[in-house]
Amino acid sequence: MVILRWLGHECFEIKDARTVVTDPHDGEGIGLPRPIAKADIVTVSHGHFDHANGVDIVSKQGTVVIKTPGEHPIKGIAVKGIAAFHDNAQGAMRGENIIFTVKMDGISFCHLGDLGHLLSEEQLREIGDVDVLLIPVGGHYTIDANEAAQIMDRINPRIVIPMHYKIEGLTVDIADAEPFLRDRKNVRRYSENQVQIEKDALPARTEIWVLSPPKSTA
Repeated sequence: MVILRWLGHECFEIKDARTVVTDPHDGEGIGLPRPIAKADIVTVSHGHFDHANGVDIVSKQGTVVIKTPGEHPIKGIAVKGIAAFHDNAQGAMRGENIIFTVKMDGISFCHLGDLGHLLSEEQLREIGDVDVLLIPVGGHYTIDANEAAQIMDRINPRIVIPMHYKIEGLTVDIADAEPFLRDRKNVRRYSENQVQIEKDALPARTEIWVLSPPKSTA
């Protein structure tokens, strides 16, 4: 069993006996609660402030920070970085982006980071089979709702969790998740910001799980 906890924007805690944190913001810089987690591994898709300023916050002694493509087997966790771009102009506008796949407890996660383009056949092959897809849907700086839907269909995961969209307090100028969710029958909305995921209990067909934003601890 793996516990997945959304810490706002593109920051997630993926946890069994070990902990992976993705794209940690610092909270204050984007108008959201400070992420409360301590990671064994931190993945950083790119160096923009809203994805990397919280690395020190979620780190502890011995934390490994990964921000390059390639295979990174660490502490029994299979982490893989796949080169991509933050825009649809080969990085000319906003630079590079790294897609990360993480396999824990037999469950394969894919965090697309600030992906700004549709995926190539080679990128899809590198990503491979995905159980849980963490996908940006807010547009403007990333793929939009329509592009996210196309990528979701190509990857065909068991669970899709939208990220990088407008929520209360967020100061980043992006759209909310409703254009991506509109008219879909396979949406489950959760009242909390975390879910338990078990390999043997994954849905047979793709479901979209919408987590609640993190609440301030102040």
